[in-house]
Amino acid sequence: MVSNKHTKVLVLVCASLFFIFHSSIFHSVQAQRIHAYVTSGVALSQIEGDELKGFRKAGFTGGIGALASISESNRWGVSTEVLFTQRGAYNRSVNPYRADIQLNYIDIPLLFHYQDPYGGMLVGVGMDYGRLVQQPRFLGEYNPLYFIPDTTDYTFLYDDISVVADARFTVWRGLQFNIRWQYSVVPVKREWTFSEYRQGRWYSWTNNCHNHSLLFRLIWQF
Repeated sequence: MVSNKHTKVLVLVCASLFFIFHSSIFHSVQAQRIHAYVTSGVALSQIEGDELKGFRKAGFTGGIGALASISESNRWGVSTEVLFTQRGAYNRSVNPYRADIQLNYIDIPLLFHYQDPYGGMLVGVGMDYGRLVQQPRFLGEYNPLYFIPDTTDYTFLYDDISVVADARFTVWRGLQFNIRWQYSVVPVKREWTFSEYRQGRWYSWTNNCHNHSLLFRLIWQF
């Protein structure tokens, strides 16, 4: 779980966003400008701090959402979603170590959007709360004479709070192509220990880990 300090901040932020969103929804219901949608795509992920580089982990992302206009011009909007997203890390080489880490999350993002009046692109920024569905197992291999990640404590935190940036492009009628960047602002694993043998001796250090993802999705808006 996150610390008490982070929990209080999360509750305050969520309460504020909840009030803003539902006020916007009430306004939008009156104006009849709410659009529900379904989405599906691929998530390319890495775990910052695991000593592996690159967005090599490919997983599924999909769910439902709703977009509501909050301005008379329809240029400003707010959206929320319920998603299932597979994140994690992957490395085929034993250097520094081979691993396939899969983290399954239920995500609830809340974004504020701006509609480009010229090109039609919809851009947005916001926050996401992710809940880890189950703890992963260490599936990998390493060279015990060179580089060792600590696999005795492979526990990840269940709560993931992320910043999100989003861009959507209309492909055809209600079909949109979406690119989303997402990064954890609170560690999803704290003080993961690594050891490496170099220059005749062992060196050890600890890293705090963060999820870092790129989502490529198709959105069908009703």
